[in-house]
Amino acid sequence: MKKNIKEKLRGIRLLILDVDGVMTDGRIIMDNAGREMKNFDVRDGHGIKLLQRYGIKVAILTGRKSKVVEHRAKDLEIGDVYQGALNKKEIFEKILLKHGLPENKVAYVGDDIVDIPVLKRVGFSAAVSDALDVVKNEVDYITINSGGHGAVREICDMILQAQGNWAQMAARYDFSPAPLKK
Repeated sequence: MKKNIKEKLRGIRLLILDVDGVMTDGRIIMDNAGREMKNFDVRDGHGIKLLQRYGIKVAILTGRKSKVVEHRAKDLEIGDVYQGALNKKEIFEKILLKHGLPENKVAYVGDDIVDIPVLKRVGFSAAVSDALDVVKNEVDYITINSGGHGAVREICDMILQAQGNWAQMAARYDFSPAPLKK
């Protein structure tokens, strides 16, 4: 992990995630009755739970409204869920105030142009590998994995490693604490 990235991640206290294209692969599946379905990666969810275990808060900030997102957030015990956020920058300000955090203590992962105003302000910004190029040009890090296929877990693991929790996790889960190769 590059030194400047590790330094940025070391102080992160809140991870904010977009949903469509980040927590999912961006596809929206609708049945004949208009019911929406999304695919979430279970390993991304486990990464979120690991962050929470180590005291990092997680929030969802998405432009769409979906019952599926409510269910996934409840399943992951994410209390900060902001849906229908047409102006993400404005909601970001509210999140900072709610948690009493400065911008440099927040990480954000996005994939589309609506995410850029927040990506430009946070302490650590990431785009998923299949994000728009204009988004990739604005971030600190581009994930190896695509949205909905491990990108969130990748960021979670990087935060845990940068904050010195990797060896403790390795002991708990009986794996080698060798640093992640990023």
